[in-house]
Amino acid sequence: MTQSHHAPALLLTASDGVETNLAAPGQRVVLYFYPKDDTSGCTREAQDFTALAGAFKSAGVRVIGVSRDPMTKHDKFIAKYDLAVPLVADEDGRISDAFGTWVEKSMYGRKYMGMERATYLIGADGRILREWRKVKVPGHAAEVLAAAKDLASA
Repeated sequence: MTQSHHAPALLLTASDGVETNLAAPGQRVVLYFYPKDDTSGCTREAQDFTALAGAFKSAGVRVIGVSRDPMTKHDKFIAKYDLAVPLVADEDGRISDAFGTWVEKSMYGRKYMGMERATYLIGADGRILREWRKVKVPGHAAEVLAAAKDLASA
């Protein structure tokens, strides 16, 4: 799905210490939301983005992962899997609320609030170029990279 609206005006500080203003990041940004550090699907997704980190960098794209886990948990997750993708701790939910990724989920008939796996490709001017909702992990990072390359002029 192609988007034309702007990303929320949020300043994110990632685990690598770099601040990114989503309203005008100055470079393209992939912002991917995932439920929880060190779980099977989330680990696979982080590893997939890590494996393609060099290709994203060559394409002029910064990749940032977001979950509600605290930074101390992110630091352990990064170290355990040698992740090359910086993570943001959205403990207060302001980022996931702004993107609408904190949603009602259902498991075994029990309803609860949780993070929807979603990814946004944001242009250097802060416009959302593409969005993926209810992401399935296998092949996703490669699909996002292909879209980033296709939209390289954006």
